[in-house]
Amino acid sequence: MSELVPGGNMPLPGGAVTVRVPGPFDVSALITDDGGKVRGDADFVFYNQPSAPGARLDGDTLTVDPPRLRPGATRVTVVVSAADPATPLGRLPSPALQVSAAGGRSLARFAPPRPQHETVLLLAEIYRRGDVWKLRALGQGYADGLAGLARDFGVDVIDDAAGPAPTPPAHAPVSPPPHGPGSPRTHTPASPAPALAPTARPVVPTPTLVDLHPAGPPPAADPDGFLTLVNSVRARAGAPPVFLDPRLASAARAHASAMAAAGRLGVEGADGVSVYQRLTATGYAYLTVGEHLVSGPRTPADLVEYCLGDEKASRTLCDPAFTHAGLGYVGDGRHGDMYWTALWARPFTPGDLARTAAEVVDLTNRERARTGLPGLTTDALLTTAAQAHSADMVARAFYSHTSPDGSRPWDRAAAAGARRRSVGENIACGQRSPAEVVEGWMNSPGHRANILKSDFTHIGIGLAGGGAAGTYWTQLFGA
Repeated sequence: MSELVPGGNMPLPGGAVTVRVPGPFDVSALITDDGGKVRGDADFVFYNQPSAPGARLDGDTLTVDPPRLRPGATRVTVVVSAADPATPLGRLPSPALQVSAAGGRSLARFAPPRPQHETVLLLAEIYRRGDVWKLRALGQGYADGLAGLARDFGVDVIDDAAGPAPTPPAHAPVSPPPHGPGSPRTHTPASPAPALAPTARPVVPTPTLVDLHPAGPPPAADPDGFLTLVNSVRARAGAPPVFLDPRLASAARAHASAMAAAGRLGVEGADGVSVYQRLTATGYAYLTVGEHLVSGPRTPADLVEYCLGDEKASRTLCDPAFTHAGLGYVGDGRHGDMYWTALWARPFTPGDLARTAAEVVDLTNRERARTGLPGLTTDALLTTAAQAHSADMVARAFYSHTSPDGSRPWDRAAAAGARRRSVGENIACGQRSPAEVVEGWMNSPGHRANILKSDFTHIGIGLAGGGAAGTYWTQLFGA
């Protein structure tokens, strides 16, 4: 039996497998294609809808028969939540996934890092790679329950008996001081240099598929007119619109408050919590994130105008990679300054993760081609080890080639099953895109040497968001 770590994967035998999570938990599953989105209602398997083609839920056990899944399905994401929806997972025993083959033979076990405020945990996924079905350990948490999870997979939970949803309360704008503002100030974080459960449960209504690109939230959700301003600018730049997300707005307000309390701009507040950690604490798992941290503007229009006057800030505002936004602002009563945080993000999906990693590989191979070197081939085992290391750096709050348990790159590669005679590793944190991280590595002699080492033939890429520095990248080479 294999003990998996976050990001670890293993091939599955042919036929059905069972996934069990004992304890005071509810098990659910989302059936998707490689894009990470459900096709319709039938793709959400949970206690009110316990079966779908190829998947059946019986208590704490989910049985998945991959060949019998609906046409086009390539992935089953296994989700665990507290049987009492009001209970954070952190108050319960840590969930442990047990996977067995037909006949009861144990295949794998996965015990993720203990959740804290999260109410839902993406525990694992069963996915197809070529003709082989595999299991990957995840351990990604959400703080706003199954509804938030469903949103990110393309479904919405609608309770017809509940009546219309209440209008989200708007945070009260802060009145400006009697004197005019001074010059706006902004904080541009420096990218760190790359371095090496029998309480009766409420009935959950069946999810309804919604348009993945809705017309936008009702006007009450945008009391400041920020969304209208931003999407007008993005349209002129040829970028798709963004949509306001309450989780981003909550994190933005919290960070603006922290900056106002400290009287200074910064990615990290005086409480030691970074803006990225505030976002992940709301349950929003991001693939990529950007922020504007500014003081001085008096209105959202002033903020947008200011950002357009700065090349880097303008690029963030118009970045086509972002799909969600949130705004928060707080006044500093002592000095009359107004502190602003605007957050921009794209949610994490397995498909986007794979595409981002592939882009890093492509850019790396372009650099090798410039010097006449052959391209590196993506290796699934090196990818497993690289992804696990990025996730581990976020989960255990460290940044190093040496893990807290003392393991080094070659140890992690071997633990993932890679048998390479030579292993090298580049890591980085804070970079926003594949282009930015590869450029940073190429500007560092030691990391450039790894990218251009003629002996290396294979590569694996990992990236994970949510730590103090934003996104953590790992590039693992093998020969």
